[in-house]
Amino acid sequence: MVDTKVNLSGLVLDNPIIPASGTFGFGYEFSELYDINCLGSISLKGTTKEARYGNPTPRIAECTQGMINSVGLQNPGIDKVIGEEIPKLKKCFSKKAIANISGFSIDEYVYCCEKIDKVEEIGIIEVNISCPNVHGGGMSFGSDKNSAAKVTKAVRAVTKKPIYIKLSPNVTDITEIAKACECEGADGLSLINTLVGMRIDLKTKKPVVYNKCGGFSGRAIFPVALAMVYKVYDSVKIPIIGMGGVASAQDVIEMMLAGAQAVQVGAENLVNPYACKDIIDNLPVVMQKYGIKSLSEIVGKAH
Repeated sequence: MVDTKVNLSGLVLDNPIIPASGTFGFGYEFSELYDINCLGSISLKGTTKEARYGNPTPRIAECTQGMINSVGLQNPGIDKVIGEEIPKLKKCFSKKAIANISGFSIDEYVYCCEKIDKVEEIGIIEVNISCPNVHGGGMSFGSDKNSAAKVTKAVRAVTKKPIYIKLSPNVTDITEIAKACECEGADGLSLINTLVGMRIDLKTKKPVVYNKCGGFSGRAIFPVALAMVYKVYDSVKIPIIGMGGVASAQDVIEMMLAGAQAVQVGAENLVNPYACKDIIDNLPVVMQKYGIKSLSEIVGKAH
């Protein structure tokens, strides 16, 4: 008998598998396919203060072993997420979910985090700092350690729930940003967010997506994500949720060996809506194959 349980800042999950934000909606949509209570948790669709309709279309482009997306944080806004979406999820999911919060100013992050902190169904707040800072020249909050630290400090002051800062890989040194977040009170880190990518249509000779570039995700980015989790694990003492190209139980174990306490599955859900369930079903088999009795014991063992 193997033990798949993991602990994220006091939140005990039956297994480390979490659908990544933006690839699983608000969760209840997938309950029509299978019992989503088999999941460790769910990272909900990225939520902002106001409703957003997202970027103009086209905003998706296929790639070899991956995809480009420029959806633009389409969501109904924090009030509707709390008032409508989370209650719908509660009807079919009995576990704590992870709220993914985005903002275009520190005030927006604070507003949303303070509101979601009061929601009983939320176990962890995942703060996405890859958004452009509208008051800081449009650069992402996650692009330098000072901006990342300011967001972390601000949301820490208004929340009691565990805060996990979601880091961008599109930086010079992700470890410096990770350490800055830890210093300002982050309980954990989520990494990585998407890489920057683009595709060009040979017929029109124009970029495929309207915004020219978008977030590159999928199986192709797994080695990059793995390397960043490995590096950050050596730099901080707080838990890491690893993500980026995870598509199998073997990938999950590899990510945990690199230092992840739990693992999010993103683009693979768009290829195979049963991806998370398949990984969970296969995890004990793969653990037995490699002589792993408990997942919590292998975290960081590649170091």
